Amino acid sequence: MTTENSNTQEIQPRSILSYIWDLPNICSLAGLCCTLLAIYFIILGHYSAAMIGMIWAVAFDWADGLIARRMKGRTGSDGLFGGQLDLLIDIVSYGVTPAILLLSYGKFDPIFLPGAFLMLVAGVIRLSYFSTFGLADGAKYTGLAIDNNNIALVFIFLFEGLFGSGVFSIILYVSGLSLAALNVSQIKTPKLSGNPINVVLLAAYTLGMTAIYGWKLL
Repeated sequence: MTTENSNTQEIQPRSILSYIWDLPNICSLAGLCCTLLAIYFIILGHYSAAMIGMIWAVAFDWADGLIARRMKGRTGSDGLFGGQLDLLIDIVSYGVTPAILLLSYGKFDPIFLPGAFLMLVAGVIRLSYFSTFGLADGAKYTGLAIDNNNIALVFIFLFEGLFGSGVFSIILYVSGLSLAALNVSQIKTPKLSGNPINVVLLAAYTLGMTAIYGWKLL
């Protein structure tokens, strides 16, 4: 009698760089590039340019999932690698970047360190939980998905000019902590990125925000 399960097929890895040429992974890396630009402009204090990078990071993130679901012929290793790549990029895009934004806008005053740390902790815990347990009932997230952090912060920053930098830094602090609390809460939220209509809405939002912040840069 054999103990081997004939239905189990071992996934054979390819060379590391071969996974770059998978179209969804190219989208993921394009989003990472947008995130790097956002961090660069955040550190320089060019926040309008940073907001454009942050929202385009979300757009590429949603696009890679949509493309992956519609592509035919992707191997099991493509899917596994792409999922891990997404997870690592999400940590940088939606955890590290908002934390750096809070620190930078607060002029790197040490008082902003606890808030930035809590935002980062909430992000990595949220991603670890999802990576371990997936969707609740196969349809909804437990806690607010952290890509919403960027979507919300880009919107909140539209009102930055209405307040002094001191007041807005407090608004940003409270907003960041509120998003962090939602990230690790037990609320159930729908998987917005899986719906083509929501992808179209995000595309419109991305283009609108790009136009507004681009105009501010002129």
